[in-house]
Amino acid sequence: MIRSVAKIFRLLIVILSLALLWQLVVFMFKLPDYILPTPLAVMYTWIANFSLIWQQTQPTLAETLLGLFFGALTGIISALLLAMFKPARLWLIPVLVISQAIPTFAIAPLLVVWFGYGEASKVITATIMIFFPVTTAFYDGLRRTPLAWLDLAKTMRANRWAILWHIRIPAALPALASGLRVATALAPIGAIIGEWVGSSHGLGFLMLNANGRMQITLMFAALFSITMLSLALYYTMDWILNKTITWKM
Repeated sequence: MIRSVAKIFRLLIVILSLALLWQLVVFMFKLPDYILPTPLAVMYTWIANFSLIWQQTQPTLAETLLGLFFGALTGIISALLLAMFKPARLWLIPVLVISQAIPTFAIAPLLVVWFGYGEASKVITATIMIFFPVTTAFYDGLRRTPLAWLDLAKTMRANRWAILWHIRIPAALPALASGLRVATALAPIGAIIGEWVGSSHGLGFLMLNANGRMQITLMFAALFSITMLSLALYYTMDWILNKTITWKM
């Protein structure tokens, strides 16, 4: 409990420090609102347009959570295939590298053409961004199982699947947790990129619409909501993982 309070307190200090720095930059360079609004102006706009921002947050949150689920599931399955089957490594590793070598912005328009302007294209964009860190982290954890544990299991005549389920997967869960933390931070970005390319709702759509109307303060208010959403998802995932995976390698 004390650790959680301390973590929240540190987060608030960081946010307030960044807001103060932001305010100083605006004050020192005398920047107009259409270049960089003050934090107070952004907060006022956020409160004044809360119903609109919350309405646009809901589809972005749904796309983010679905992308996180499918990305994590795809990553876990890919890592297990890589760890258990040597032929899979020959074919899947190039696919993993190619999926990250192509910029997300380059394939996002194609996903909109193929899957439409609905949630599907945004969820797939988020999934593509998420599954790579989950796959690499979990696969690395599966490869680093202590040899003494594996030797002991073989001495006790454990079969391949028993070793995987009872030894290799539990030993790799801390590494998977690290991958999931990274994936949680990336998930909203994937959804927002999909909304920028083509959408009629969501925080990404709100940002583009506000930018087109030169409502820069509203655009920053939407950006603030995206930041808060990312922080909330990250610390929620971190809390769940700390409660469920209590051991470390």
